[in-house]
Amino acid sequence: MIGMDQISADHLLPDELAALMHFYAEAGVNWLGEDAPIDRFAEFVALTNAKVQARSAPAGLQQPQQISTERANRRPERAEARPAAAQAVAIPDAEAVEAAVRLAAAVQTPEALIEAVSGFGGCNLRNSARNTVFAGGDPTARIAIIGGVPSADDDREGAPFSGPAGVMLSRMLAGIELDPAGVLLFNLIPWRTPGDRAPTVREVEICLPFGLRLLELTRPQAVLVLGNFPVRVLSRAAKGSIHSLRGKWFEIADGMRGLATFHPQEMITAPTCKGLAWQDILRFRAEMSAPRSDIGA
Repeated sequence: MIGMDQISADHLLPDELAALMHFYAEAGVNWLGEDAPIDRFAEFVALTNAKVQARSAPAGLQQPQQISTERANRRPERAEARPAAAQAVAIPDAEAVEAAVRLAAAVQTPEALIEAVSGFGGCNLRNSARNTVFAGGDPTARIAIIGGVPSADDDREGAPFSGPAGVMLSRMLAGIELDPAGVLLFNLIPWRTPGDRAPTVREVEICLPFGLRLLELTRPQAVLVLGNFPVRVLSRAAKGSIHSLRGKWFEIADGMRGLATFHPQEMITAPTCKGLAWQDILRFRAEMSAPRSDIGA
């Protein structure tokens, strides 16, 4: 096999970089991660097992450094027992989906739904995320903007569309005279995935009832759907990507329609997407003030 030198993205021409990003989008890639995958769960299990083995080993076999470290970190018996009692219990996926559907159907206001999602323990993504990042902005707004999965900035700040992506979104909305604080913002998946991986089918099934119920309770006049993942989920598109779906209205549920365009992070990663997104935003502005029955017609 003839060896091939790796080419850094910094050395690609704009057209070559755009073609590469288009290929990634067609392949279903939503986020760029680390050079090599890191299994944080496996790291945690290995660390826990090592601590258990160290505590169970005979005192004469322990290394002096281990003994001194244990003595320095030693706490009362009740304090040592707390982590074991506080460990999260994994819920079978099928039961979690049923629990999410029941919970979503039971609440009657957007505020109650947001609070219920914050306390929901049926999705195992919650165990690895720092914060629940479901909804923000104004739940009474006539405009809703939907993202996919919380980013690292979202997870750290506890609010959707934080960090550079939030700045980009604010600029997009400012172009059509909208304030992010005056619209409803939410993610289909309320918890960041480990390593920013794509959500599994089961994770989507667990979390989707919350997003659909929020739309049902708020009944926004116009919905802007950002990014490949939420567009494909809400439009039920088995094929295609954001490049083929963007700029089009599609039915979400019960006569409610959304307009697809790029996620702000996609525009940061591939600046050539900005011009296309601006076309979509202008169309959204032109139609969002139309009567509900006329939007997306």
